[in-house]
Amino acid sequence: MGAMIVLKAIVLGIVEGITEFLPISSTGHLIVFSSLLNYPEASRETFEIFIQLGAILAVACHFAKPLHGLIRSASNETRAQALIAKVFLAFLPAAAVGLLFHKTIEAHLFRPMVVAASLVGGGIIILIVERRQRRFEVQTIESMGWRHALWVGVSQVLSLIPGVSRAGATIIGGMLAGMNRPSATQFSFYLSLPTMFAASLYSLFKARHLLSVSDALPFGVGFVAAFISALLVVRAFVTFVQRHDFTGFGYYRIAAGLVIALFFH
Repeated sequence: MGAMIVLKAIVLGIVEGITEFLPISSTGHLIVFSSLLNYPEASRETFEIFIQLGAILAVACHFAKPLHGLIRSASNETRAQALIAKVFLAFLPAAAVGLLFHKTIEAHLFRPMVVAASLVGGGIIILIVERRQRRFEVQTIESMGWRHALWVGVSQVLSLIPGVSRAGATIIGGMLAGMNRPSATQFSFYLSLPTMFAASLYSLFKARHLLSVSDALPFGVGFVAAFISALLVVRAFVTFVQRHDFTGFGYYRIAAGLVIALFFH
């Protein structure tokens, strides 16, 4: 049983790392894979917090140099201060809605069929957005305005629905607001740090009574698996968005949603 739970933790950690920062929904995939692998229900919630923290650490490591420069410049550069403030502005809508309605969302929306519908709907939206010919007024995150940040923040609220994808909602939201794909992606990564870190700490605080020494090994290997896989995916994805669109992800979401709907029907 010990070896099996560790193996399941590794698989789910990899699933988290691969899907967290792609526009395909990590929450949706974890709901499905946790059910398929029959991961222990008693520790599932806290386990998912730890693997999400592993994924967050990967983003922090990848963007360590520009983030360090941004923070250092914030003491005397107006542009750096503005960018940090825009990240905070974009963080607020989802934080407020999540804090107020998290119990309702968890009780009614964390279900495979909701995930399936969200995957299909999000896939269709991605295909529509990618087929539209438009000019992007924002080429770098330094040139984005408050309107763009607020639009991305409002879009992130949709990611509270399992299957929508935080990355997908924020990047597509940024593109609809006029940001090009690379700048929207970079801002999405920056926004993921306060959003996911705050959500993880809040969830960990709520579930602190569920923590057990016996879970240390699977939680630890899941954390490491999520960190390594997320770091590889983040590096590849940042390069990918420079030359490719999200059409493939749109088709994948539709196919995955239909498969999940058929499997859990």
